[in-house]
Amino acid sequence: MSEPPTLAQQRERVDELRGRLGEEHPETLAAMLDLAEMLWARGRLAEVRALEEHVVAVRRRLHGEAHGDTLKVLGKLATTIGAEGDLAEARRLQEQVASGMRALHGPEDRDTLRAVNNLAGTIAAQGDLPGARALLETAIDELHRQFGEADSDTAAAIGNLAAILWQYGERGEAYWLQAQLVETQRRLRGEDDPATRAALAVLAAMQHDGMP
Repeated sequence: MSEPPTLAQQRERVDELRGRLGEEHPETLAAMLDLAEMLWARGRLAEVRALEEHVVAVRRRLHGEAHGDTLKVLGKLATTIGAEGDLAEARRLQEQVASGMRALHGPEDRDTLRAVNNLAGTIAAQGDLPGARALLETAIDELHRQFGEADSDTAAAIGNLAAILWQYGERGEAYWLQAQLVETQRRLRGEDDPATRAALAVLAAMQHDGMP
């Protein structure tokens, strides 16, 4: 298996593709998004945002606002903007993504439910716990019904709800949800699976912070 590229190598790849294929070629745009992910991991959000805004602009022009590829990268941009602290703009974009995915694929589609999960996190960060909770509980029910408890999106939504409840003082219920998630991951994936270890780390942090 080849080593993943370094940040410098990924920048070189983007520059090479820009020169050879142009700014708007799908391969160039994909390489830009890969570079954005590497920059995100290093906390360089301004650079991430610039790349994502470029890809959004190109996809809007080529495919339109309601195209699935446009909506997916718009969702990435919304997450970046939220991480920068502009929750109002992040929420506006995430509502657009959720609405667009719902129109394209229906309310039960995986991409729609992922968009709802992301939107709920932003709504919670704005202080609206009941609104976030209602969205997440609906999404969790649908994910569980369609894909089962072993599904990564189901687990992500449950973990998101547990984190939100904990943040807003509903610690008993949050801890119970997280403990259930750990047990499900252990049973279905094993003790050494990365998802199990991640869920267990959150549970340990809850224990360290103190239960009510």
